This record gives sequence, structure tokens and C-alpha cells, in this order.
Amino acid sequence: MRAVLDRTKRNWWKSAVFYQIYPRSFQDTNGDGLGDLPGILRHLDYLEELGIDGIWLSPVYDSPQVDNGYDISDYRGIWPPFGTLSDMETLIREADRRGIAIIMDLVLNHSSDRHFWFREALKSRDNPFHDYYVWADGTPDSPPNDMRAAFGGSAWTWVPGLQQFFFHQFAPEQPDLNWENPALRRELYDMIRFWVDKGIGGFRLDVIDQVGKEPLKGITKNGPRLHELIRELSREAFREEGLVTVGECWGADLDHARQYSNPDGSELSMVFQFEHIQLDSVPGATKWDLAPLSLPALKRCFERWQHGLFGQGWNSLFLDNHDLPRIVSRWGDDGRYRVQSAKMLAIMLHGMQGTPYIYQGEELGMTNIRLPLEEYQDVETKDAWRSCLARGFPEEKAMEAIHARSRDNARTPMQWSDAPFAGFSTVSPWLPVNPNYHEINAQAALADPDSVFHCYRRLIALRRQYPVFRDGSFTLLEPDSEQLFVYTRDTDAEHLLVVCNFTASSVPFHRPAAFAGAQLLLSNYGEPLDTLRPFEAQLFYTRKETC
Repeated sequence: MRAVLDRTKRNWWKSAVFYQIYPRSFQDTNGDGLGDLPGILRHLDYLEELGIDGIWLSPVYDSPQVDNGYDISDYRGIWPPFGTLSDMETLIREADRRGIAIIMDLVLNHSSDRHFWFREALKSRDNPFHDYYVWADGTPDSPPNDMRAAFGGSAWTWVPGLQQFFFHQFAPEQPDLNWENPALRRELYDMIRFWVDKGIGGFRLDVIDQVGKEPLKGITKNGPRLHELIRELSREAFREEGLVTVGECWGADLDHARQYSNPDGSELSMVFQFEHIQLDSVPGATKWDLAPLSLPALKRCFERWQHGLFGQGWNSLFLDNHDLPRIVSRWGDDGRYRVQSAKMLAIMLHGMQGTPYIYQGEELGMTNIRLPLEEYQDVETKDAWRSCLARGFPEEKAMEAIHARSRDNARTPMQWSDAPFAGFSTVSPWLPVNPNYHEINAQAALADPDSVFHCYRRLIALRRQYPVFRDGSFTLLEPDSEQLFVYTRDTDAEHLLVVCNFTASSVPFHRPAAFAGAQLLLSNYGEPLDTLRPFEAQLFYTRKETC
């Protein structure tokens, strides 16, 4: 039986591994083609076997689903197709019984335009809820400035009845909340306490680096009062000792990240930063402007964050999530070497300092999907098609970008078995199942001791067993190699060596002398040779007072 972390202890999450669930694509139990809360409950034993300590649950709140739940109309209610509040309480309770915390996804930057607050705000400028949102005077043909929304178009929408614009960084149906209003902040803190009282283990805070916005000055991320506001949020709403909080911060640099994850606990537990995940796009362009990944640049990026937060903050480690394409298709080889490259990427990431996050299906080596344009559901993808064509992309190039980067790549239904619809549902699901589910599915992975799933399970167990994973310093070796990613992790007594071949070619490699007699903890090929095989990864351990 696996050891369970004591979540009442400070910083328990430094030894934890989390698993992200995208509820509408995890498991359908009522035959409507959408995943639901009872579907998550059905697979808790699977997650317990994997060994994870917490589930990051993408939004399950009531919502019109313009942006798949990131447009919340009731922060205390559950979207009916997902289930009921009672289902949520059962999930919290049953997960806790297995030593698994539920981490809710909390959207505090904006709400749905169907939220009671916004419907009231539209009634008049004098309505108490009007100031819950960000407004600016103007005329219909002259918005306050030229700021653009992330999903296309102006970030300002005109309301004729009020003779004002409201601000939205995403879809017009997602108006931004005004964090300068103390009454709004109190409402949000009360709502958070509602969920904490139900036993929630923590929160992932969506685009939290944007709540200090000053849109009339063109400022969205990292506004001047941002950290002051987050410290108040932490003080008022995150009081429990074991509560884990992680901020999604696309605009984070090291200085901001050190403040977000200050070891004194004044802000958040840890931070999602995205520098590494933007290295295969054209610098200064959009994510749809594809560029080859430079391995030396990737290594320098990880090195900077490993050094920059060592003893001064805490990293979140991730390669996949609901907003990103499948990593094995992106930086690995989703054909001949799918299994080997999926394991290599896992070993590369989990050897570093930080808290790893596994996105559903990553532990199976699930891959990107190639859909015809009309079958994509994601609002961002639909806007990308229009925007790529407007910028002069040929249709073939626009589709290449969508196939590579669409968020729907990560949102196809979880592949549970080779049964119809991959065992996700008994009917055609909301988004097509990847056709490769006959070969790539959880049932097959559980039965194969050499599967990607069992590689992740071993990595999670190793992180629990050896303190060096949590505490060791990071030293990059072979910094200029275009093929190898090699690093050590070191405490006074324990030492790890992580060796990864990022290519489909064999590469000569000789271990450092200090690791000549080291124990091989994990490999995706078996016993090492003098040459690293395609996408080979090796994890060595030695215990010495000096190394």
C-alpha cells in the first residue's frame, strides 16, 4: 500500500505529484457524450494505482460553456451535465479516503456575462454591482484604446444602454472583474471559504497575474498592485496550513515568480510559468507561428528556473495541460518511438525540483489528433483560423498550425479501452476520439509492465522515496549539445544523474566518473550501453557524502 502524504503539514505539496482532469473529456457515465463527476469517481482507483497525491480539476462550476467552463455563471453551483453539488461532495470525500486532494480551478479574473453580478451591472451605472466590472466611457466607434482580446477582436465591448464599454481579455462573454472594488474581493473570498469548508485541498488560480490590470494604461499582466492584491487574497482566503495554491502566470519572470512562491507563504505555494513552452514558436509572434525547438535553449530555460527558484520559491513542472498540444507529438516522436519518447520526456521533467503535474492521458502517451476544420470545438482555434488567413497564411499552412497547436489536441476523450468510443462513452462524444485508441488506452497500459503508465508510476514512487528529488540542487551538463539533455541533482549525501537523448538517432555518451558505480533507478530501454539509443532516458542514483 502506498504511503499517503500528510496534508496538514506545511509544504506537503513539495513531495506531491498532481494529475489534471478535464472533466468533459474524462468519463461519461450517463450517455450524453460529456464527461461528468461520477465518471471521475469511477476512476479514482486507477489514479490511486498511478500514485498521485492530488487532482487538479478544471472548472466544474455552472457555466454557459462559451470557453468550456472558464466562463463561470455561479461559483457555488455545479454545471448540471457534470452532476450535482452532492456529487462534488462525494468526490471530495472519496478522493480524500484514498489520500488524494481535490484542487479546484478558480477563475478570479473574469466571470461569465450570465453571472448575476454582470446581469445586475448592466441595469445601470448606479447599480451596486456595476463596479464589480471594468468600464470605460466612450462612443460606439471609438473604444478607449486598441487593446485586443486573446480570442480575437477588441478587448472592449459597447453597451448602448449604459453608453459605456466593458473590458474583457478573452471572449466578450467573459467580462473582467474589477479587483479594485473591495466588495467584489470580499465576495470572492467568501466563495473560496465555501469550498474550503467542503474539504477542498487547494486551488489552481487561472490567469491570476491579470487581476492587477490597468486596461486604460494598456496593462494586463503584472500590474503595479498585483502582489499586494495576491497577498490580501492569501491572507483572507487561504488560511489553512495545508492548502495548496498554484498561480497560472503567463507573464511571470523570475522576479515575479519569487514573489508568488515566496517560502514565507505570503502569496501562493507555487507558480505555473510558460517560458519553456513557448520556445517552439517564432519569437515575438503568436503560438501559431511554428518554429523548431532548440534543445540548448530549452536546457538554458530549465536551468534558469531551477537555479532561480532554488531556496527562494517553488517550481511547477509540466509539459501538458488543457491549453497545450500533446507533448509526445510536440517534442517527442508520436510514431515509431512514441513509447520511448513519452517515457524520456517524463523522466527528463520528473527529475527536476518542483511539483510535477500530469495531464490526463499523458501517462498513456496520448497523441495529437488531426481533425477537419469543422470538427474543432475550441473558441481559440476557430479564431486562429480566421486570424491566420487574415495574416496571409495559405490554408494549408493555417491547418498545419491548428493541427500542431490547437487546444482540442489535449481535449479529446480519455482513452480507457479499445471498446467503442475508447470506453469513454456509449455514444458519440462531444469531441471525436483519437482513432489510435485501439492501441493507446489505459486497459492495455495497465496490463503491460513496460508501458508509459508504469514508467510514470515508478517515477512518482521514486520521488517519494528519495529526498534528493525534492531538495537537490541542479547542475546542467552538456549545455551546448543538440541531442542530449543531461543534468545532476545533488544534496550533501544523495546524487541523481538524468540522461536524455532527445533524438531518433543513437548518440555516444559516457557517464561522469562520479556515477560510474551508481544504481540505475529507471530507464526506458533497460541496462545502459555505451551509446544512447533513440529517445533513451536513464536515471542513476548514488549516495555519497561528496560527489
